[in-house]
Amino acid sequence: MSGIGPVEPADSAETDASYEIIGGDSPRLSDRWDTLPARVRGAALAVGVIAVAAAGVVLLSPSHAPVHAAPPAPVPWPANVTEWRYVGLAQTTDSPRASGFFRFAVTVQSGPPVTLRVTGADFRGLTAQVTPEHSFTVHAGTTRRVTVQISVFGCAELPLRADVPFLDVTLRNTRAIQHHSFLFGTGYSEDLFELLHGACGTSMARPGPRPSGSAASQNVD
Repeated sequence: MSGIGPVEPADSAETDASYEIIGGDSPRLSDRWDTLPARVRGAALAVGVIAVAAAGVVLLSPSHAPVHAAPPAPVPWPANVTEWRYVGLAQTTDSPRASGFFRFAVTVQSGPPVTLRVTGADFRGLTAQVTPEHSFTVHAGTTRRVTVQISVFGCAELPLRADVPFLDVTLRNTRAIQHHSFLFGTGYSEDLFELLHGACGTSMARPGPRPSGSAASQNVD
């Protein structure tokens, strides 16, 4: 005779079978952390704090963008920064009658050094040059005194009045070479008249007062 008895588990305790675990979880991070020795956990915390602090310093530090310097000021034209002043006749005792020695103070206000050379004394029949050297250099912020020898070689070309006389000068710096004419006051005009009168022996009327200044410049490429 057959019958239906109580249903027994397929894997009962009596058969010493193990149950199948479905969807089992791996150990959580907190569980793993708890299993670490206290010394290891302290070292890890210290490293973490240092890393966070370093990241904060990098994020909060000002950016070091390259700073572009302002472009340098252009080099000035030599004639614009050079000043000539007449200071009187040189004290010479052996000067030939047809020559005179005139003293000037030359100042360069700014920029690179300027090299100068006197090339003429305006009037035909006159020559002019710096003595003893024919050219000289003046540095910015300094004044140099120079002697210019002016000689008469032809009276026919000279005017009856030494009016508005000037010196022709070549100036050179790192920017350009310029041909420039410098005008002077009545002191230079009167002393030049004395030279012309003594060399040519003609009765010349003394020049009247006139303004001082600078004539136009020409640039040489």
